[in-house]
Amino acid sequence: MYDLAIVGGGPAGISAAVYAARKRLKTVLITDDWGGQSTVSPEIQNWIGDPSISGADLAKKLRGHVESYKGEWLEIVSPHRAQSVKEVEGGVEISCTDGSTHTARTLLVASGSNRRKLEIPGAKEFDNKGVTYCASCDGPLFADMDVAVVGGGNAAFETAMQLLAYCKSVSLFNRSDVFRADELTVEKVLKHPKMKTFTNTQLVAIEGEKFVSGLRYKDANSAEQVLPVAGIFVEIGLVPNTAWLGSIVKMNEYNQVIADPYTQRTSHSRLWAAGDCTDGRYHQNNIAAGDAVKALEDIYAFVHKEKN
Repeated sequence: MYDLAIVGGGPAGISAAVYAARKRLKTVLITDDWGGQSTVSPEIQNWIGDPSISGADLAKKLRGHVESYKGEWLEIVSPHRAQSVKEVEGGVEISCTDGSTHTARTLLVASGSNRRKLEIPGAKEFDNKGVTYCASCDGPLFADMDVAVVGGGNAAFETAMQLLAYCKSVSLFNRSDVFRADELTVEKVLKHPKMKTFTNTQLVAIEGEKFVSGLRYKDANSAEQVLPVAGIFVEIGLVPNTAWLGSIVKMNEYNQVIADPYTQRTSHSRLWAAGDCTDGRYHQNNIAAGDAVKALEDIYAFVHKEKN
């Protein structure tokens, strides 16, 4: 039996795994990918210690760091995803997609989240045919074209900033007149001459034949209009990867794991959680890493108290 199982290969999972190995907790890290949501970001400017780093490079650095601790105290199970967990005597058992099972005294849930899908007519039909959820992956395909961005948070504005470098125009659609992104980013993006904003709008449908040709929407007066665009970049939030937990812990209405901000402990005495899968007020790389270390310190105390 392991002392600790960690599920997730983003900043939270990696930080906890490094600390666990250094503290000589017998640990297994289970992840099907590395780096978390930031892997799609072309430039991260607030990861402490790196003034500027791409999401892909950050993922490589995180993976390299944790793999340097592989050995007696840390086993890495990858690329496999945790698909269920259940209580067993003295711990929990995690079942993975490769058919393997791993038993541990404690579990840190750091399984992150996925991008929320746009749910209007045409969104599914034109997925990867003009509708995309990754500007760094697909943005260059729309060079010198008119595109739209859906969302009003930091991710939406960062996507718009990237697209402005090579697209003919970028139109951002937000359902209210208040942007959730930080003020400096909003100010920088909105003053760009190729940038347009549509606030207080309701998206109606995506139009096209083989590929996207337009975005139908209702304006503040409920009048329907169509904006001709070749691409639609969706940035409307995240869905936590918590379905695999079943009912073993309490979650909020958004299926985020409820964690004590003091210790990151959940409603289950052997489970802790950190990162984008939790109900924490803020979700950022640095916060995820810090909360995971906080959880690890509490887990370490729990394990040693139980052993002694």
